[in-house]
Amino acid sequence: MRTLLAGIAAGIAMFIWSSIAHVATPLGMIGISTLPDESVTVGNLASAIGDKGGLYLFPMPSGGSAPSSSAATAPGGFLVFNPKSATSMAPKNLIVEFLTELAEGLIAAWLLAQTAILGFAARVGFVTAVGLVAAITTNIPYLNWYSFPLDYTLAYSFIELAGYFVAGLVLAAILKPGAVAT
Repeated sequence: MRTLLAGIAAGIAMFIWSSIAHVATPLGMIGISTLPDESVTVGNLASAIGDKGGLYLFPMPSGGSAPSSSAATAPGGFLVFNPKSATSMAPKNLIVEFLTELAEGLIAAWLLAQTAILGFAARVGFVTAVGLVAAITTNIPYLNWYSFPLDYTLAYSFIELAGYFVAGLVLAAILKPGAVAT
């Protein structure tokens, strides 16, 4: 029961950190740019794409073959398009974010409970290392394969890593060494 409660507390702490990082600091907007002549560009996208929202990669790679020299020098991009105006602060988005961080906190608590790590700092470090794995797993491939901006990658990696550090502080305080994992 202690592991479950610790995981819930860690998830709540992660959600609070993530909220602060995105709402009260510029971290959540680093690497994100405004479209030039936004209303015209969005109008053109809406006209070309219509109601088919989705994830668009351009130019589309051709079946694993090497790109032609003209494709290698052509502009490219990665676009998420929603034909209906979406806001990231809608209740649904916040609920999904909270549930995601709750799951992360519960998994981190379970992992920590499986260890025999004794020191407080070492337990915090263990959970932070789990966060490092998560940050690398998601952000570096986006930088590599889809050319996400480096500043965006670093900012989001930091947000993720700091969230796990905060969770580690909570978990290390609640899950004492030698406590029975339940």
